[in-house]
Amino acid sequence: MAVKVLITDLKCAIIGGSPVVRIVTNAGISGYGQAETAKSYLKPFILFYKDYLIGEDPTDVERVMMKIRRLGAFKPWGAAVSAIEMALWDVSGKAAGLPVYKLLGGKIRDHVRCYGRTRMTGTEPGDYARTVKAGKEGFTIIKQSIGFHANMDRTFPNFFYGDVDPASIQSTRPATRPPNALANPSAYDGNVQPTRSKSGPYPNRGVITEKGMTAMIKQVEQWKIGLGDEIGLALDCGPGFAVSDAIRFAKACEPFNLLWLEDLLTGDYHPYVMADLYREVTQSTTTPIHTGEQIYLRQNFRELIETHAVRVVGPDPADMGGIAEMKWVAEYADLHGIQMAPHGIFDGVFGLAAQVQAGAAMPENYIAFEYPMINPQWWFEITEGLPNPIVKNGVIEVWDKPGIGVDFIVEAARKYLSEEDRNFFD
Repeated sequence: MAVKVLITDLKCAIIGGSPVVRIVTNAGISGYGQAETAKSYLKPFILFYKDYLIGEDPTDVERVMMKIRRLGAFKPWGAAVSAIEMALWDVSGKAAGLPVYKLLGGKIRDHVRCYGRTRMTGTEPGDYARTVKAGKEGFTIIKQSIGFHANMDRTFPNFFYGDVDPASIQSTRPATRPPNALANPSAYDGNVQPTRSKSGPYPNRGVITEKGMTAMIKQVEQWKIGLGDEIGLALDCGPGFAVSDAIRFAKACEPFNLLWLEDLLTGDYHPYVMADLYREVTQSTTTPIHTGEQIYLRQNFRELIETHAVRVVGPDPADMGGIAEMKWVAEYADLHGIQMAPHGIFDGVFGLAAQVQAGAAMPENYIAFEYPMINPQWWFEITEGLPNPIVKNGVIEVWDKPGIGVDFIVEAARKYLSEEDRNFFD
């Protein structure tokens, strides 16, 4: 008679700036999950759930999640619950000898599309097109920052009618590597505290000037001239727009056939949704409106979906409660004619694997997920299971390895553990 699989330990280590979860079982099977890069402060919150997990059967994923799901919240605290959920699915797949997508209902696609970001080199449309097309991944969809999300409130003179918070002039993007990391990558263990703005992410909000609006529209025009109609363009816009500006900008973008405008009104680190305001924007334009990366749990998507407040939802499985929760939202959105394009730029190697497993089983409203930035690059030296190359012509072939399909090369990974985490793999 087979031994029942039970959780014997929950561990968390900071590796390459990311909190990594390990669920340990009595069957010698471990499952891994990962929170967003640079959220090292989540480690104690992840370990808070340990007493709720010990002794539970990890293959009863929903039963375990019912114990801890209500103890999470909007960003950043839902990340702890989400990383644990991914690890539970990894254990379940390994115990069953099946890829996670089989446990989520089976795949409906053999390849999962992803979209990327890029930095423009040069100032002409042709420069941008060459930058995108030179990428080895062959992305067919590119997302570009603009407006408040591109720091135009701090870098473009008189962009909006408002006062720039002086503390917000510091970088709001966490530094996951010290300056000498590229010179000596093997010496960097990733366990550094990121620098953050004293005002938090995206603190400025206000009415955009005519000058600022004109500059954004001209920028979109230049990008689309460069990309043509073979590469889709989505824009990460806010948060920070007033409703009136969001409507004006969305209508001005209609000739460019954008895939979506993201987080115009609210977004990253906003603990609320404002579905009624998004609905006003959506009903005023044919340009698809997108939001959802900060939203935790299906319940908080309900109004957004049921009122048709947006055309595209973009939950992040590393923040919303996990991959099964994301699939539930995708199915419900599909019933309401709303499309799905998950966020995930900081989800890391294990988050990437989880996105592919979930994406394989998503309904037909699925567009693509955001390809994570993997830093430091030595992540690829300490893990195994991802295809090489990972992305071909903008898509990732779905693999059939048990669990989420990615595991640590333990001896290679040990050298990146801090002294505090030295027993992570024991």
